Amino acid sequence: MGRRLSTLAALAAISAAFAAAGSAHGAVTVIGGGMAEACSKAAVGGQSDERFEEFCDLALETEFLNARDRAGTYVNRGVLRMRRAEYPRAIADFEQAIMMKPDLGEGHVNRGAALIGQKRYAESLPAIDRGLELGVEEPAKAYYNRALAHEGLEDARSAYFDYQKAQELAPDWPAPAEQLARFSVTTRTVPQ
Repeated sequence: MGRRLSTLAALAAISAAFAAAGSAHGAVTVIGGGMAEACSKAAVGGQSDERFEEFCDLALETEFLNARDRAGTYVNRGVLRMRRAEYPRAIADFEQAIMMKPDLGEGHVNRGAALIGQKRYAESLPAIDRGLELGVEEPAKAYYNRALAHEGLEDARSAYFDYQKAQELAPDWPAPAEQLARFSVTTRTVPQ
């Protein structure tokens, strides 16, 4: 069948906890035709409607997929579910993808994003860190997610630096700049 896989990410807002802030998710592009590709296009394209999830289900049930494409299809279905705030189901998909392909960074980062959606900020940090260690197509979105987690843990300093890193890595992406605009940076003089 000659399927090949490359990682891409799609942005969607999922967290009402931070006003305009939403976590960023990475979808996995599966190329080669069939339902897996249709599922991929829906996830990459920002879809959330349940009818697109059927493409993923059919791909997983009926198509011959190598381990990377199967794991990517679980990530994509998880992204679709996460956009509808179906966090437990999304996490189950990300964990299935991680079991199949532990080196797929998007599985880890998306698991972290879904945990953020559940306000499980401390649990999200190791998942996001692991995704960053493994490498993801768009690391700015992982740093953005990690900033949301730090902010949820009331660690404004770490959040600020992660938003800054996200902006540095993706200067044309407006989300980090919007979050940085909420911060006020002051310097303190240390008495000697």
